[in-house]
Amino acid sequence: MKAWTWDRYGPTDVLALKDVDEPDIAPDEVLVRVRAASVNPYDWRHMRADPKLVRLSCGLRRPRPGLILGADLAGVVERTGGAVTGLRPGDEVFGEVRLGSFAEAVAVPQDRLAVKPARLAFEQAASVSMAAHTALQGLRDTGRISAGQRVLVNGASGGIGTFAVQLAKAFGAEVTGVCSTRNLELVHSLGADHVVDYTREDFTKRTGRYDMLMDIVGDRPLAELRRCLTSRGTLVIVGGIASPRGGLLGPAGQIVRGALASPFVSQRIASVGWKPNSADLRFLAGLMEQEQVTPVIDRTYPFAELPEALRYIERGHARGKVAIAL
Repeated sequence: MKAWTWDRYGPTDVLALKDVDEPDIAPDEVLVRVRAASVNPYDWRHMRADPKLVRLSCGLRRPRPGLILGADLAGVVERTGGAVTGLRPGDEVFGEVRLGSFAEAVAVPQDRLAVKPARLAFEQAASVSMAAHTALQGLRDTGRISAGQRVLVNGASGGIGTFAVQLAKAFGAEVTGVCSTRNLELVHSLGADHVVDYTREDFTKRTGRYDMLMDIVGDRPLAELRRCLTSRGTLVIVGGIASPRGGLLGPAGQIVRGALASPFVSQRIASVGWKPNSADLRFLAGLMEQEQVTPVIDRTYPFAELPEALRYIERGHARGKVAIAL
């Protein structure tokens, strides 16, 4: 099969489209013939080893041989392991892996897959997993969202943000989205009750306070973000797409600062990680079937143009998700 591999850390010219063996599957895994994938900052950060902590999982000097980039995917089940239940060859599925989806086929644990909603194209379904999982777990599990709360999403027009706005509305919150001028209409269309143009207004200086602030961007000091919250409000830190490059911690720096500050303030400061699981994927699929949540796709690239897709998302201005079609 064809797959995108990389044998050294750096920009997109380290990527190579190669012929590799199809993966074997474990008893609890499914071989999925990939029909679409999507690109996340997670991918270019692994490609570049930025932050440097990436090297601990992928290889200290160079990426370990055989590693394939890519997390999100949608496709068709080709075969299943002996311990797999609930999925069979021919099923259309979506889900995620830690690495490996930028290939024509990938072995996926069954507990990281769900049946694809019929109303979604493969490119839409492939754009769900990492971003929507992060938004869902940040709002529901970390933020403990409830109906009637006032929720602000900083970074409302990106991959995670477009899901966060829709999910917060589905949970019954009053939602304010922060984005640039060109994305105001998009964020309104996703259901946001209020939209703040950060090029014209500093959202941290607005009157009124929020019960929850989900910070996806990471470009503001914690003190400024806390100023937006009620005395018992919750700051949910996703990690920070605007974190400085080339450091040891990267997006995790804001998470560490939040953890250190949390014991000394009245508000809750908590971080959210990406914890893939099929139960949440099925929950998201239900919302998408009911048209309460719809993936936003900025651009779709053919598989052969994956490096260009990575360059585009690395610039940091994608509206929603960037998909890859196989």
